[in-house]
Amino acid sequence: MAAAKKAVLGPLVGAVDQGTSSTRFLVFNSKTAELLSHHQVEIKQEFPREGWVEQDPKEILNSVYECVEKTCEKLGQLNIDISNIKAIGVSNQRETTVVWDKLTGEPLYNAVAAPVSPGPSVPVAVVPSGSSVPAARTSSVWLDLRTQSTVEILSKRIPGNNNFVKSKTGLPLSTYFSAVKLRWILDNVKKVQKAVKENRALFGTIDSWLIWSLTGGVNGGVHCTDVTNASRTMLFNIHSLEWDKELCEFFGIPMQILPNVRSSSEIYGLMKAGALEGVPISGCLGDQSAALVGQMCFQDGQAKNTYGTGCFLLCNTGRKCVFSEHGLLTTVAYKLGRDKPVFYALEGSVAIAGAVTRWLRDNLGIIKTSEEIEKLAKEVGTSYGCYFVPAFSGLYAPYWDPSARGIICGLTQFTNKCHIAFAALEAVCFQTREILDAMNRDCGIPLSHLQVDGGMTSNKILMQLQADILYIPVVKPSMPETTALGAAMAAGAAEGVGVWSLEPEDLSAVTMERFEPQINAEESEIRYSTWKKAVMKSMGWVTTQSPESIP
Repeated sequence: MAAAKKAVLGPLVGAVDQGTSSTRFLVFNSKTAELLSHHQVEIKQEFPREGWVEQDPKEILNSVYECVEKTCEKLGQLNIDISNIKAIGVSNQRETTVVWDKLTGEPLYNAVAAPVSPGPSVPVAVVPSGSSVPAARTSSVWLDLRTQSTVEILSKRIPGNNNFVKSKTGLPLSTYFSAVKLRWILDNVKKVQKAVKENRALFGTIDSWLIWSLTGGVNGGVHCTDVTNASRTMLFNIHSLEWDKELCEFFGIPMQILPNVRSSSEIYGLMKAGALEGVPISGCLGDQSAALVGQMCFQDGQAKNTYGTGCFLLCNTGRKCVFSEHGLLTTVAYKLGRDKPVFYALEGSVAIAGAVTRWLRDNLGIIKTSEEIEKLAKEVGTSYGCYFVPAFSGLYAPYWDPSARGIICGLTQFTNKCHIAFAALEAVCFQTREILDAMNRDCGIPLSHLQVDGGMTSNKILMQLQADILYIPVVKPSMPETTALGAAMAAGAAEGVGVWSLEPEDLSAVTMERFEPQINAEESEIRYSTWKKAVMKSMGWVTTQSPESIP
């Protein structure tokens, strides 16, 4: 029998999407942005001590190889020729820190993990008032707290406030970012101390570790990162786009272990093994920047919100750095080519989004699956005056109150679990509005619509509520994989690859679902102001005499 003919498609682009809990490899048609195939592998988290979260860098790397091979096998079963894959992009969990030996290729310590979701600024950030923001303690938000004492020591060396670090990096001094994780590793891991002394150590975030390994490792692997990941280390000057000598001296980081900083879209090197050997790796973006690109937020003032355990809201501020007066982060959005301009973003996040659904499921038991919350909320279509403030571990931006705790208020004899479910969804939307209001005040230009992605966007009640509470349209793409899509777009558009245009009209397969506000502006404001009243009720709950404060 004659072999089946291979399907004829336009050039294809692959994307590694390496996240906190899984790795995926996805392949897109560059002409239509259609997702053709993918494979996913779960990643373990290790908890060697209370408050410590680590991952095995070799497990992460092996999961990438497995996902690439399995996806290529699936493409073969679809009669799609993998030789059509012309480039690979990398999107990664940000801030997670790896140190490895450049002579052996072995990690010198486990990867010290970043949280699934920070608060609207970051956990344990030293805020203007001088108090520390508490780390999240819910079961669904994990983060590594070992560097808290490092942050406290370093903060005492900064005169006045955080301006020295923040003015250069856009970030507050915090356990969240890579520099203090790296400082802890240098202080506590003898193998790393020895390797640094012998000039064998290399540092990187997950993107650097993967690109170095995939491009040859000990046999000529490329040690690099892109501007978006570099901007999350607290060692990178976001104005000069270079590692900052003064910051490195402040944190005590030897500059020779740092990767070279490149743009987000250029050929870094070629795959040196596996089914895609010889294919260029030519795109690299931190996951939230990748989603911004995947949502085509290329204009000043465009914003996207990713709904997961928490929410990440990024607003493109164009070619200017906007420093927040309301607790948001300033970060590099993308630089799509060596000779292309850098674009910046303001970033804020909601600590408790999907996590509140899990809390209703695991702690209260009023739902058995996360999907049931939409069904319960739909039954009543209102919270009936019930408001839920999920301040499980304090309030973040714009309040910065570590003493706040979660409350459900406005209860009547009529209130039932359906109203509480509805109020929980509203809470996600109200928190998003607070972040968006802060962004509007910082930018001076109100947002005209919000682009959304992430797992929770399949909940139509939530999306409609978000449009009503923001009182602007909410726009959801038919392509849910915006993070991987953004990495693929950056890779395919790179000079020397040139198979992907970044013009909106070229994404013909990506249609949009639009949710328009269905209530009047006055009702939207009344509900929001009542939410604010509920927030005030949650504040000042924990005192030094509180039982939870006693060891």
